Amino acid sequence: MEKQIYVVGHRNPDTDSIASAIGYADLKKRLGAENVSPAMAGTPNPQTRFILERLGFDPPKYLADVHPKVSHMLSRPPITARPDMTLKEALELFHRHTVRVLPVIDERDLPVGMVSLLKLSEKYLVAGSDPTRNVNASLDGLAACLAGTFLAGRPDSRLEQLHLFIGAMLEESFSSRIAGYDPCSLLIMTGDRRSIQEAAIERRVRLLVITGGLGVDDDLLAKARENGVTILSTAFDTATAAGLAKLATPLSTFVETKFSQIGIGEPFDHLRLRLLRGGESAVIAVEEDGTLAGIATKSTLLAPVPYALILVDHNELGQAVPGAESVEILEVIDHHKLGNPGSSLPITFLTAPVGSTCTIVASLYRERGLVPDHGIAALLLAGILSDTVILRSATTTGRDKEMVTWLEEIAGLDHGLFGREIFSACSGFAPHPSPEEAIRSDFKHFTIGSTLVGVGQVEVVGFDEFHALKEDLRTALKRIRTEERLPLAGLMVTDIYTETTLFLVEGMNQIAHVMGYPQLEPHLYELKGVMSRKKQLIPHLLKVLTSL
Repeated sequence: MEKQIYVVGHRNPDTDSIASAIGYADLKKRLGAENVSPAMAGTPNPQTRFILERLGFDPPKYLADVHPKVSHMLSRPPITARPDMTLKEALELFHRHTVRVLPVIDERDLPVGMVSLLKLSEKYLVAGSDPTRNVNASLDGLAACLAGTFLAGRPDSRLEQLHLFIGAMLEESFSSRIAGYDPCSLLIMTGDRRSIQEAAIERRVRLLVITGGLGVDDDLLAKARENGVTILSTAFDTATAAGLAKLATPLSTFVETKFSQIGIGEPFDHLRLRLLRGGESAVIAVEEDGTLAGIATKSTLLAPVPYALILVDHNELGQAVPGAESVEILEVIDHHKLGNPGSSLPITFLTAPVGSTCTIVASLYRERGLVPDHGIAALLLAGILSDTVILRSATTTGRDKEMVTWLEEIAGLDHGLFGREIFSACSGFAPHPSPEEAIRSDFKHFTIGSTLVGVGQVEVVGFDEFHALKEDLRTALKRIRTEERLPLAGLMVTDIYTETTLFLVEGMNQIAHVMGYPQLEPHLYELKGVMSRKKQLIPHLLKVLTSL
């Protein structure tokens, strides 16, 4: 089965993250990869929602986390057994499906135990002090295993403990051998030996099995019915029939009722610990309603995770969807600094110092001689315009501008008008339900030296709204810093028309002495000409923190 591949951006997805995921998944499909889908690792911000709705796109699949779950690793449907199944039927299941463990379920599909081939063999081979003599079975089970026909008596589903004797001797020797047993517990097997048949019927044994497909004289049948003796005819020879009779024992006799179970929604690592360290040979997996979902053994641990990731607009696991470290990463398409983990195999890793990941994706279309359709072109264009603030950010490159010219022609859009439409509709704080949501909508973590900081960014048209919300934003920023245990948390409020940023900061107050930009008031700095977080603010913060 081919793996499902998700193209996914970072945890706080912006327009570039989601647009590049949709665009790159479309490119992969056009190149023949049908099992590729776009995804997102968080909720789209208001700007991204506006663009998706404006261009007629549904949001990609939301991945809350990609930690492999028990459900991802199970082989379905499981091979199951019932408690009333005969040992012969169970062994046939083991053989037919080449499994080593069978979960046993009741009529409601609830697990009641399990049977392992190893333990079943051990019990069967060494059961009792006289293993060749005892047969624990019902008449129904015996008839099923022997493919027999009742000549006298009737079927019975009750479990009985019978003692098996083979009538292959003189009648005198046979009678002396069974003399010490209760006739009601005797199962006699013989062929067409009339003397043995008659002796068994006279002693009123529980069951007489006639082997080889041979018959019984009418007078003996009449006598058997009169004495309450059940007679069963089978086509098997005596040796085969004796072996099969042992297999008529119901499986319930061998079921291990103490078993380990796990929910299908639990992390796969929990299952791994039980199988490797808990001493469990097998673990039963159950659905939310308790019904059987499957069974896991140590071989399950070798099953590959059925999905993989392509990361776009980021390359650090700290920004990736939770669980990414447990999943195969096939490709990375990004435009940020390198902070990626090592990989066990070579992978495609494309990064370029451009203003938007969508620029790289658009370039890949053109390099392969493909033209994105109208909608994809418009979406990639929106991603570039968003990340470069309509080509005004310091991160903007000639390649970004080149791709914007190419995409706007395909999409039939003027990039200036389209960009102003995007920012006019969604800029500022109004689209966010709270100041904290506004900060978190585009909040990223950066490691500067040995210090982890968090910086959010909101684009605005004028600073009036910011000044009205300033104290609430500072309170929210202080809460975020405390919750995430950050030495410093900040918010960039960037006016896209004046190309100026007001930087609100919580923590490390000593930076005021070395910030290098005007401090308008405590915790607030004016950064003229600064629009890019990654290319302008973060490198500047590196210098500031290094100097402290």
